Amino acid sequence: MLLLLIRHGDAGSRDATKWPDDTERPLTKQGSRQTAKMAKRLRRRGYIPTVLLSSPWVRAWQTAEVVAQEFEDEGLMPEACEPLATMPRIERFAEVIGTPGDEAMIALVGHEPWLGELASRLLTSSTSRLQIDFPKSGVIGIELETVESGAGRLMLFWRPKGE
Repeated sequence: MLLLLIRHGDAGSRDATKWPDDTERPLTKQGSRQTAKMAKRLRRRGYIPTVLLSSPWVRAWQTAEVVAQEFEDEGLMPEACEPLATMPRIERFAEVIGTPGDEAMIALVGHEPWLGELASRLLTSSTSRLQIDFPKSGVIGIELETVESGAGRLMLFWRPKGE
């Protein structure tokens, strides 16, 4: 399977007066545009997710909706995934993802530093061994047979153009 880790798009800076609960902070127009460009790039390169899991936080959910729009002809719809809104635990992701098969492409939309730590753990067995400058709207692709620490192989790392 291929895991596509997608960091949410730009959501501006924290602002406690506008969003006392930071989980409610939405994408900016730029964040939506960059995410749409990345989703189109995924399609052009033949990376078509079979499952789209997202943190329930507003900016991640909106990012997942933008990705789903690009693949609406495939029937792709975002599904809420609580483990994407907290420190990564491989066991929880293994449970959520299950055994979807070799051809599956599972897109996970979430936040930093957790997605970078998840990538590090999947690639190196440690959340801190691999430091990743994972930009907003960025995509990391990790090939796995099973969801286990150190079992992954880096297949792609895309940064938004014009960053």
